[in-house]
Amino acid sequence: MSNVTFTMIKPDAVKNGNIGNILQMINNAGFRIVAMKYTKLSLEQAGKFYEVHSARPFYGELTEFMSSGPIVAAILEKENAVADFRTLIGATNPAEAAEGTIRKKYATSIGENAVHGSDSDENALIEGSFFFSGLERF
Repeated sequence: MSNVTFTMIKPDAVKNGNIGNILQMINNAGFRIVAMKYTKLSLEQAGKFYEVHSARPFYGELTEFMSSGPIVAAILEKENAVADFRTLIGATNPAEAAEGTIRKKYATSIGENAVHGSDSDENALIEGSFFFSGLERF
């Protein structure tokens, strides 16, 4: 079990001014930010990041959305990071997310659900490496 996970604050949450609120929730939950950047994905970069979903019907909509505006990418550290972060962000559908979760508070729909969170230790390492070199991790 790894002690790191990866997250992105998605374009909807950035546009709606929720970066600070979401980062505060992450800090309050005991995560330490070991790398973070404010950036914007091109359509090609979003396609590469979400390549695992390329055969799914929502792939085009997802990559267009993720390249529609700035995002905040971050690597987070905490014991049991992936599972604890998945609990903190809540269900993909904000209508089904538990009270007090990031998606319950800040997501507007299944598609515009405020944050991405790695679903496994392996994917956390792959996703973090997509955005950050070893020199950018502290």
